[in-house]
Amino acid sequence: MRDLKALPKAHLHLHFTGSMRHSTLLELAARDRIHLPDALAEDWPPQLTAADEKGWFRFQRLYDVARSVLRTEADVRRLVLEAAEDDVADGGRWLEIQVDPSGYAARFGGITAFTDLVLDAVRDASARTGLGIAVIIAANRTRHPLDARTLARLASQYVDRGVVGFGLSNDERRGRTADFAGAFSIAERAGLLLAPHGGELRGPEHIRLCLDALHAGRLGHGVRAAEDADLLARIVDAGVALEVCPVSNVALGVYSDLTSVPLPTLLEAGATVALGADDPLLFGSRLAGQYATMRAAHELTDDQLAELARMSFRASRAPKDVVDAGLVEIERWLDQAPA
Repeated sequence: MRDLKALPKAHLHLHFTGSMRHSTLLELAARDRIHLPDALAEDWPPQLTAADEKGWFRFQRLYDVARSVLRTEADVRRLVLEAAEDDVADGGRWLEIQVDPSGYAARFGGITAFTDLVLDAVRDASARTGLGIAVIIAANRTRHPLDARTLARLASQYVDRGVVGFGLSNDERRGRTADFAGAFSIAERAGLLLAPHGGELRGPEHIRLCLDALHAGRLGHGVRAAEDADLLARIVDAGVALEVCPVSNVALGVYSDLTSVPLPTLLEAGATVALGADDPLLFGSRLAGQYATMRAAHELTDDQLAELARMSFRASRAPKDVVDAGLVEIERWLDQAPA
């Protein structure tokens, strides 16, 4: 078995605040005397579920508390740098980090000022770590669709300046997905990758809606496509990649355990799958951990794990030279003798 942290990979599903190190959360909270609930302090990582509205509310409350510790520009820069360092330590060569600027606008001078700050932090972290990094701007489906249009226009202004995609996050069961079609049309016209969340807390019917109404080119999660063979075949034929986050799927109660995550079904159908960590701060597992859990749960071979890594590069918006270099490095990883 080869070292999974040495396997080169791209990371396509990582949320901004959720990327924070737990130690950084504790330090920043102590600095400003912010009280953390036990689930983010002594009892970390928290025991979570999103099987009902109360469970999701608790998850969102913990996320909002964590976001509240980001008080200064230096805090934002630190978060991005540490996220990059952690991905590099896990074999990352490319990262697409997702952020909703409206969640930070009040403290950092508005959505444009915050986006500028994040992109500057990304450039600095990339230069310091060697990790290629891009940004996906995501709207919040619990807010008004007109807010999403504002964010889509914002994202469009940063095409070729570090923003590569537009997403839609938060509880899939909230709001009407079709109401966000206008925002996604704006992003589509700008040439951005369209990557809404779908197919985790809701099933195949919501994936179809994301494909039909939002023209998704990549799906945040999408794992429940495994429940519908015709839908899965459509996804494969269309080349829509799935950002599968096994540890968070189990933590949120979508599956009872890691062996129940239907990764083999997706792979056998020919789906493009990129494993992601989602929110390491809340789920306690980073990028290499996703590969390790799937190796253990499904007895994946190193050849299968290498193919997952290849797919992560191919599904990314990384420049061709980054993709090509990553694919070469994966072959070198396979050429090494197992430990």
